[in-house]
Amino acid sequence: MMQPLFSTLIAIDRRAKQPVYLQIANRLMALAQDGSLHAGLRLPSSRQLAALLDINRQTVVQAYDELIAQGWLESRTGSGTFVARRLPQIQQQRMAGGTSPANAAQTAGFGFKKTPHLQQSIIQSKSKLHLDDGFPDSRLAPLEELSRAYRSQLLEGDPYVRLGYGDNLGSKWLRQVLAGYLNETRCLKMTWRNIIITRGTIMGLYLACTAFVQPGDNVVATALGWSGASMNFLQCGANIITIPADEHGIVVDELEKLCRLHTIRMVYVTSHHHYPTTVALRADRRLQLLNLAKEFGFIIFEDDYDYDFHYLSRPLAPLASADTAGMVLYCGSFTKTLSPAFRVGYLVASEDAINHLGLLRRIIDRQGDTMLENAMAQLLQTGIIQRQLRKAIKEYRLRRDVFCSLLQQQLGDVVQFSIPDGGMAVWAQFDPAIDLVKLSEKALAKGLAMPIGIWRDSETGLNAFRLGFASSTPEELEQAVGIVSGEVVG
Repeated sequence: MMQPLFSTLIAIDRRAKQPVYLQIANRLMALAQDGSLHAGLRLPSSRQLAALLDINRQTVVQAYDELIAQGWLESRTGSGTFVARRLPQIQQQRMAGGTSPANAAQTAGFGFKKTPHLQQSIIQSKSKLHLDDGFPDSRLAPLEELSRAYRSQLLEGDPYVRLGYGDNLGSKWLRQVLAGYLNETRCLKMTWRNIIITRGTIMGLYLACTAFVQPGDNVVATALGWSGASMNFLQCGANIITIPADEHGIVVDELEKLCRLHTIRMVYVTSHHHYPTTVALRADRRLQLLNLAKEFGFIIFEDDYDYDFHYLSRPLAPLASADTAGMVLYCGSFTKTLSPAFRVGYLVASEDAINHLGLLRRIIDRQGDTMLENAMAQLLQTGIIQRQLRKAIKEYRLRRDVFCSLLQQQLGDVVQFSIPDGGMAVWAQFDPAIDLVKLSEKALAKGLAMPIGIWRDSETGLNAFRLGFASSTPEELEQAVGIVSGEVVG
């Protein structure tokens, strides 16, 4: 068999950071893998190959030794160096028509089912101005205090314990401090054993759906709702049944009708500020919902994504505070308190449910960021988080008022909205004649990012955005509304 032309098969980049001997070894390995060098082929001697490539002979020796150690080559005393005989024979592939096979770095060689419900855009904006979905202003976050707390957790104490494997339920310290905090601020009645730390609400919902919802189970959510929740329900194979929400939250009477017709496994609710409309679930409906859960045996997943941000009186306590039957999974996070980049959330439930979730979490993520969790515990224990919240609430209330005033003054003829009692966004319903997709595109061209989520219903005339105000200063809000007004009003 004709010897390959090694001088053309092996190209050396002398400017590359990778050592030359590894370049040679990797190239020979690739040639053996794709069948260009067949099993048992005798390679040039180290002296011959060095001459062909114009390099030092010792460099070739290093490359051969590396491949011999890995089992790609074998050396036979007195005969030379050969491609290992035990390698299987590989036929070089050609696609129909003589074209080359697909690039394996881009296209998998195996088939898999693509799931439409996961094909949603990821929120990533680099625009200076933004009216987002309702995000916090990271510029207000206590980053210096968090940095010091993280550093102390990283460097102090027994490194074997500090940097080793931890509890799959999360940092015990954070769970203990968090239990006290939630009992005080949300009127819960639980201990640290009722908490699992997650990497955010989305992880808590994924764990709950995977652990407690089976394919074919019925899950109830509002017709207008969070796409992240719907994706989780579809991913676990659930049937989603929708009910309406009005100015007082989900219409629980409609849920009761469903319960008498179908077996319901889970009800997803954002009780504090309904997503996306921002309204609070009225007290009588809360009690009605809890009673239905006890009567029909369904789980209530309470997503309390921004409980801490209320601008009038003290908000209603969560459903979990009045749950005496163990039907509520209560989930929250520190995303709105600090920043979406810090992935620390929590799920509260009965101890047996938490332990079951912990077993599942172990095979998904093993554990969270122990350093970050302990740093958060330190900030909570020392009151830094609480002071940060008081400061942020005062600032966000100001920004809400400025933003609503700007909307009324500049867009009052084409936008309907109510001033929210809390949260970080306004539910803005535009004139149906306005194309919100085109409006977003035009705004982005002028440096203003708007939400990717648009709610539109031709039958009801719904044409709405959630417009976040918390992440922008009053000056930035003025610029942002000016851009929207310029595009809409002209």
